[in-house]
Amino acid sequence: MDDQEKAPRSARVRAPELTGEGGWLNTGGHQYSLAELRGRIIVLDFWTFCCVNCLHVLDELRELEERHRDTVVVIGVHSPKFVHEADHQAVVDAVERYGVEHPVLDDPRLTTWKQYAVRAWPTLVVIDPEGYVVAQHAGEGHAHAIERLVEELEAEHTAKGTLRRGDGPYVAPEPVATSLRFPGKVLLLPSGNLLVSDTTRHQLVELASDGESVVRRIGSGTRGLADGPADRAEFNEPQGLAALDDGSVVVADTVNHALRRLDLVSGEVTTLAGTGRQWWQGSPTSGPAREVDLSSPWDVALFGGKVWIAMAGVHQLWTYDPADGTVTVAAGTTNEGLVDGPGTEAWFAQPSGLAAAGDRLWVADSETSALRWIGPDGAVRTAVGTGLFDFGHRDGDAEQALFQHPLGVTVLPDGSVAVSDTYNHALRRYDPATGEVTTLATDLREPSDAVVVDGDIVVVESARHRLTRLRLPEEAVRVDGVAHRTRREATEVAPGPLSLDVVFQAPAGQKLDARYGPSTRLLVSSTPPELLRSGEGAGTDLTRTVDLDPEVGEGVLHVSAMAASCDDDPANEYPACHVHQQDWGVPVRLVPAATNRLTLVLAGMP
Repeated sequence: MDDQEKAPRSARVRAPELTGEGGWLNTGGHQYSLAELRGRIIVLDFWTFCCVNCLHVLDELRELEERHRDTVVVIGVHSPKFVHEADHQAVVDAVERYGVEHPVLDDPRLTTWKQYAVRAWPTLVVIDPEGYVVAQHAGEGHAHAIERLVEELEAEHTAKGTLRRGDGPYVAPEPVATSLRFPGKVLLLPSGNLLVSDTTRHQLVELASDGESVVRRIGSGTRGLADGPADRAEFNEPQGLAALDDGSVVVADTVNHALRRLDLVSGEVTTLAGTGRQWWQGSPTSGPAREVDLSSPWDVALFGGKVWIAMAGVHQLWTYDPADGTVTVAAGTTNEGLVDGPGTEAWFAQPSGLAAAGDRLWVADSETSALRWIGPDGAVRTAVGTGLFDFGHRDGDAEQALFQHPLGVTVLPDGSVAVSDTYNHALRRYDPATGEVTTLATDLREPSDAVVVDGDIVVVESARHRLTRLRLPEEAVRVDGVAHRTRREATEVAPGPLSLDVVFQAPAGQKLDARYGPSTRLLVSSTPPELLRSGEGAGTDLTRTVDLDPEVGEGVLHVSAMAASCDDDPANEYPACHVHQQDWGVPVRLVPAATNRLTLVLAGMP
């Protein structure tokens, strides 16, 4: 659907009720209904806390919430992918961890997700003051379009007398006093002290060798991007830490989309890479480090003389060269999934942990629940993991072993690899010599990183807000194996030709602009690849016919769509343009009598 095909205003759909077994958070205990919110403009944010794209949208919505706080109510509808994300306490933790300052409905059984026919994380749905759905947007980059729509709705419903202004339903939770708050990563310093990224408090904390006593804090604790001395520098949810050859530390300043440098002697913080803006398709992928946008760098590691960056936001690995101050893409295509091969062809899914040892760089690829590695040839290989939708806690041979959203990886003294198996609350071990996966420790709470100290291992228990020191056991703990699939139900479609349509309606006052080439892109693939007899690959049309093999029976369609819209003002020589993009992984089951059409909404109404 092009930008001229507007959904008729007469096609009014009443918003379904908001229902979630986990109840409401950030409301002071009140359980809301839509009727109580009538008269306000509601933006539903369907998210899950494992999803980096969802975290990007949380940041996109902050300014909208601030500018329209007396008319707009943003409601997060937490809709889990992983089993751990259906744990109510985990949702409570995530809401605090990521600074969510609006009501959140915990919907562990995806009840509201199904009522709104949502197919992807993140998805935004706008409800007008009379309780009707007026727009749906999947993916990132829609904040400007929603703001324009909000302004239209404010004017329309002010004139009709149906807009109700006032304070929103958000009630801030009581702060909790702890030395650390959702720490992310840890680094052993030459002094024997430990440096920890205190993510939710936007600081770095140096702890004594006991892992508890605070030596100093670096950063003001205010969310921001500012260089300077330790008490005035600002971070925004920092994560990864790595020691440089000059004795300083490089920091993955995740939500600032930047790399920072900490001088351990003076405490001075400077910026090494990134502009503070998020990278989008079409932006430069190499060049002077301070001039190139990054996207949610989650971890860093020194490997082969360069700083490797787990660029979680675009499913790639980048490198920063300290010698000449440049960055470039090292591996990954930006497509989300698990595909091995040369770096230029490999797919990642939110790489979040790095560790270098000898001639291997180990990668915790969180969304595929996989352990992967890169060798001297630059090729990407998978040690453990099968893809986006299979996860669990199962030991044994690597070909059948399972993790659940691991965020950290640590090389052990014997050359094996410890995996911070975050959503399994466990520390796992992979032995490259035998190909076996075992469990080192359980009953951790969302471990996100670990470091070896004097033969012991110090684990970041992120959701317990502490470091925990463990003896490395001579024999691994054995656990009963369990396997899971994603919680989403498969969509039934007919075998054979399937019409795939991605709906995109340009925001009011904008249009698709093809002056510099195609303004839309569609990429289609499948797991297993045999599911698609034809129709895979890249193209510029948002409508495509694919052919599904009836012999395969079921699988996952991977659909990635992008559209760029620009201000529609002939008098403006340099119109502002915006990129909208989303990746869908749609589980499908082939049923002869089912529909032969699949519609995915990037922006607009189906």
